[in-house]
Order: sequence, then structure tokens, then C-alpha cells
Amino acid sequence: MKTKNNYTNTDQLITKITAWIAGVIAVGLAVWGIISLVQLYNYEDTNDAQVEEYINPITSRVGGFIKEIKYEENQEVKKGDTLLIIDNSEYQLQQEEAEAALSNAQAQISVLESNVLTTSKVSQASQSQIASAKAKLVRQQQDYDRYSKLFKVESATQQQLENSKAALDVATSEYQAAQENYQASLSKVNDIRSQKGVYEAEIKRRKALLNRGKLEVSYTVIRAPYHGKMGRRTIQQGQQIQIGQTLAYIVNQEAGKWVIANFKETQIAKMRVNGTAEITADAFPGQTFKGAIVSLSPATGARFSLLPPDNSTGNFVKIVQRIPVKIKLTESKEVVDQLRAGMNVNVKISKD
Repeated sequence: MKTKNNYTNTDQLITKITAWIAGVIAVGLAVWGIISLVQLYNYEDTNDAQVEEYINPITSRVGGFIKEIKYEENQEVKKGDTLLIIDNSEYQLQQEEAEAALSNAQAQISVLESNVLTTSKVSQASQSQIASAKAKLVRQQQDYDRYSKLFKVESATQQQLENSKAALDVATSEYQAAQENYQASLSKVNDIRSQKGVYEAEIKRRKALLNRGKLEVSYTVIRAPYHGKMGRRTIQQGQQIQIGQTLAYIVNQEAGKWVIANFKETQIAKMRVNGTAEITADAFPGQTFKGAIVSLSPATGARFSLLPPDNSTGNFVKIVQRIPVKIKLTESKEVVDQLRAGMNVNVKISKD
């Protein structure tokens, strides 16, 4: 009889404990259910989200051999810091050649101006010869007129008249020649001056070539375009590179970080710009990051793919599409710096 009473007490104790445990579980499930319902009613969430950041390639604008590498993997750099130096020997020679060609073209202008001055003086001399030839012509004309009068009154011989006529013809020819020489000298001056435009155009071309040479020399020093952090290093000193070749990647820390959350099309009805968001990262369990909606994509993610689906083919199967939502992280820089581009995160957005 005593054993039966002991069994009964133990059984009652187990029953009470089981009841309490069941009650606690039931209460826990009820609380979890209520919280889930509240969350479902007030929030939209997704785990299809990642941290994004501008990651841009560093490319070369000239070809050559890498002379020096000034950065290491994962190194923080500031805008203007030297990353790479390319051997500039060939580009330096081209620049010097362009400088010499420009100096030669500028010297041609000086020679041209000197020729203009010389030819102008020759033209002035020709103008003086015209005056002299004209005076001689006037004198010979007077002599011829005098001999003509004397010949009519038989005071001069036929020979004297003919000699005077010949002298007059010579003076006339010399006067015409002097005028033609003067006109020719003026034309020559104009011809030389017209060449100045050609030389000035050549100087402009040479200056452009020199500036291009200087630009190419400057391209041999590759600098950081902004504050950022370098990615993986894949090049070595002495390696030959080509124009446009990607040499490194830099993470732009000036532009900040954001999250791209891909919500189902059935979830975005009440989402608005500047709506609040809560972000939790798999890398930092228990820590919540604040954010705000910046924009909603104008199309589904599938539409931006390389081969967007075409439902007009007849093989239509309705699949819930996802809309990318851009969320700006509003935490302080120190907090946001914990996150890295590509990290998986969970996003929860209020429906209010």
C-alpha cells in the first residue's frame, strides 16, 4: 500500500511538471505567434539583400612597363595618392621631339617676319627707282620735244632727232620696268605675309602635339581618383600593360554604402521613398542598422538581366518577380564601416 502511494505522488509530480512545461510552451508559441502576426501586419521583410558599394576599376591610359607599384592589397588611399608608375622613357622622348618641332615652327615665323622686312625695304627701293626713272623720262621727253621743234625749222639734224627719240623710248621702258618691279615687290611682300597663317597653324598643331605628349607623360603616373580602399593586387613590377587594361580595383569610400533589397512584387505596395528600414547582417547577429529608402527600381530585376524573359513565347509560368529597393544606411560612418560590400543582410521595412 505504501508503494502504491509513492507511485501516485511521483506520477502527480510528473504530471504537474509536464503541465507547466506545456503551459510555458503554449504561452511561448502564443507570444511568438502574436509577435509574428504583428510583424507581418506592420512590416515587410526579405533576406534577399546585400550591401553595395561603388567598386571601380583602375585602368591605364597608356601602355608600357610597370616601373613601380605604390600600394598594397586592402590599403586605404586618399585622392591623388600615387598607385602605379609606368616607365615614361618613350613618352618623354616624344615630348622632347614635339618641343623641338614647336621651336622650329616658331623660328620659321621669325624668319618669315625678317623676310617681310627685307622685301619691304626692297619695295621702298623700287619706289625710289620709279621716281628716278620718271624724272629721267620727263627730261628725255623735254629733249625730244625740243629736237622736234628744231628739226621742223631745220636747226637740228634727223640723226639728233632719232637719238632723242631712242633715249625717250629707253627712259619710257625704264620707267615701266621700275613700276613693274615695284608691283612685283609688293606682291612678294603679300605672298610672304600670307604664309604667316600657314606657319601659325603649324605652330598651333605643334603645340597640340606637345600638350598631348605632356598628357601622355602625366598618364604614366596613375593616381587614386578618390578616397577609397584598394582591392586585390594582380599585377607585378616589370609587367607590360596595354592601353585600357584593368590594373586594380578601388572601393569608393566617399560615396558611402547602401543596401539593395529585392522584395517580392506583392510586398512593395506600401513602400515609399524615405521610409524607414531596419537591417541586420549575418556577420553581426543581434546588431541592427538603421536605413531609409532612397528609391525603388523602375523595373524588376529580371528586366535588367542579360537575357530578359519573354512571356509571349507561349511557355508562360507565373513567377513572383522581385523589385530592387535601394536603402541608404543612416548610421554613423564608424558603424557603417563595419559592413563590407557583398555581405548578406536581412531587411525589414515598416508599412506605415
